[in-house]
Amino acid sequence: MAKTITQRLATLLLLSITVPSFAHHSFAAVFDVSKSVEVSGTVTEVEWMNPHAWIHLDVEGDDGNVEAWSFELGSPNGLIRRGWSRATIKPGDVISISGYRARDGSMRGNVVAVTLATGQRLDGISSRPKQK
Repeated sequence: MAKTITQRLATLLLLSITVPSFAHHSFAAVFDVSKSVEVSGTVTEVEWMNPHAWIHLDVEGDDGNVEAWSFELGSPNGLIRRGWSRATIKPGDVISISGYRARDGSMRGNVVAVTLATGQRLDGISSRPKQK
């Protein structure tokens, strides 16, 4: 009985260590370079977390309805090395994003660049494949 409990605990420990590694994905598995997207909207949230930062924004569609979009950026460390900070984009800011849309057609994308209201353009350092 004690051996079975020990084996189950060891299995759970191994699973808890390995499962987070599945969360990271290849670019091509989620995003499609043939589906470019450009949106402008109001930032609702910015998440600085590994392995990727995220920008969430409300975008008004052609029909006047507001759509909630989410865009993946590079890692927080990579963004900081490119001049970003946690204060670069804040909820309420109006920005434009160019990038690649999710393969599943959802309102998600991978950032190529962000243009601030000031006109400053920032690289999203996404995990997209390098163009040849």
